[in-house]
Amino acid sequence: MSLKTLFKKEPAPAGYEPATYPAPAVDNPETNTAEADEKKEEHADSSTVCPKCKQTFEKSVLRESFNVCPACGYHFVISAERRVRYLVDQGSFKPLKCKVAFANPLENPEYESKITSLQEKTGLEEAVYTGVGKIEGHEAVIGVMSSKFLMGSMGIAVGEKVTNAFEYAEKKKLPVILFTASGGARMQEGILSLMQMAKTSAAVERFSKNGGLYISVLTHPTTGGVTASFATLGDITLAEPEALIGFAGPRVIEQTIGQKLPEGFQRSEFLMEHGFVDQIVPRDKMRETLGHILRLHSKRGK
Repeated sequence: MSLKTLFKKEPAPAGYEPATYPAPAVDNPETNTAEADEKKEEHADSSTVCPKCKQTFEKSVLRESFNVCPACGYHFVISAERRVRYLVDQGSFKPLKCKVAFANPLENPEYESKITSLQEKTGLEEAVYTGVGKIEGHEAVIGVMSSKFLMGSMGIAVGEKVTNAFEYAEKKKLPVILFTASGGARMQEGILSLMQMAKTSAAVERFSKNGGLYISVLTHPTTGGVTASFATLGDITLAEPEALIGFAGPRVIEQTIGQKLPEGFQRSEFLMEHGFVDQIVPRDKMRETLGHILRLHSKRGK
């Protein structure tokens, strides 16, 4: 099947009504904390400036446009909770239980307090949030990385949560959708963080061999060890507009090779042009696109 055929729009099933993106009902208090913090921030400062076009907008306007600039289409960074809320059917999302004990293998004196502080600030247990939810009526395991939690860096806990998501999906015969946003491996955990690249890649391989569908959605930024492992192993790879995607950063590459890189190098548009990304999907079309792919996959399963 060609990509053109794959992304061709198809009528929704009879009786289906589009969701209005209210907050999903979850049995985990951590997302309530994140949402409360966002409301406090919006109350304290009701407007924001787009870093791309420099226009000022009310935050209420941005909320209505999926936190995308109405003028230039710049995609603001959003919390993991908000991304889930934009994506799933109302009341359908339930977090996966995967408690990972804190580890400080290098005995960094400030590491534990930093993690505790971020947990309180973001309402997340770690840099990836996983659960099971429905998109346009189709159930899937969904994982969302948060760049607000140590730049979405991957350590032992993130590796375990991602692996657990694939193992749960394999057991329940569900597709996996992962939204990536990361600065790479977590330096505070040394070589053990790098080992998560092999661990998560092996989990994807087992899942794939058993016929599972894995959709990877690359958001800004997706770099380092996450790019070099599970982020780029999807059966279908989507990306948000103008997302930075790569291993090393552009400046590091330029300094290493002593050459000027092409315009837009490592941005999602450049990568799609060169076959690395299958489709660029704006945030307001993401739910519809994923619902369509899941609908095709469910028909194949029948």
